[in-house]
Amino acid sequence: MGAPDGQQPAVHLGAVTNSAFAIGNDNTVTQHHHHAAESGDTHAELLRAVQDLRVDLGRFVASDTTEILDAELVSVTDEIETTGTAAPGRLARLQEALTAAGALTSTLASGVAVGQAVAALLGG
Repeated sequence: MGAPDGQQPAVHLGAVTNSAFAIGNDNTVTQHHHHAAESGDTHAELLRAVQDLRVDLGRFVASDTTEILDAELVSVTDEIETTGTAAPGRLARLQEALTAAGALTSTLASGVAVGQAVAALLGG
């Protein structure tokens, strides 16, 4: 189909995600999905860091803050082991618990690793 009145043909696309398309004649479309594998790797890293942090937390005197953080760590562990991922809402709650325990977790390599993995999964 030609463009009206001698104008150049135009194609306008809005936001496109998880799609493949071709415009014009004799095109081939190849679509690759890598995000799930990357997300799975990040969830696996998070799971390892969460397990390490739980061990490290066991070395401290329990407090309301550490008990809340540990409960969130258990929830994230259960969800990742069951489904392979952790939902954004669960990650946000973990991030809040990490922030509340900031003085403690920021001194632990495992706490920093959990914080970085959560931030990567939440896109921040």
